[in-house]
Amino acid sequence: MTFPKLPLATWITCSRLLGIPVILYGMGLGTAAGRWWSAGVFAVAMLTDWVDGYVARRLGQVTELGMVLDPLVDKLLILAPLLCFVEKGLLPAWAVFLIVARELTITGWRVSQGRVLGANRWGKAKTVVQSLSILWLLSGVPGGMVSFWLALVLTLWSGWLYIRPSGLEPSP
Repeated sequence: MTFPKLPLATWITCSRLLGIPVILYGMGLGTAAGRWWSAGVFAVAMLTDWVDGYVARRLGQVTELGMVLDPLVDKLLILAPLLCFVEKGLLPAWAVFLIVARELTITGWRVSQGRVLGANRWGKAKTVVQSLSILWLLSGVPGGMVSFWLALVLTLWSGWLYIRPSGLEPSP
């Protein structure tokens, strides 16, 4: 079996997907140890988001495939634990639905632009706040719920900035 010849940065991006089943398994255990394992794997996976971008820029491996895969993998990594939190009754379904709806809407909008657009500053900030919120909720850090509500507001705001009538050209 041979693997496709992809840049290292793209392989790093795809490797984040391997963390999702581990995160969900740890959350499903219903134990403090399971939550901490999930939080650790989630943190490593989200840090590789920075690594793949660094590698892509440093080695000249910025590709359209990578620019599509990176935010898609981010969304899957964010949405998996959020949906698990809903299943466990820790987050309201309507709030997570708004996040899912924003992510699907903006992904569709970005694809429809005829060229691959990178995330703007607000979209990047949204991902950071969502990630910290999930980490804090997983590890039981005080303020996890407050950060979730902040993440929800930032998610909706950043989505609005993409689709508002005047448009917002995303910045690199």
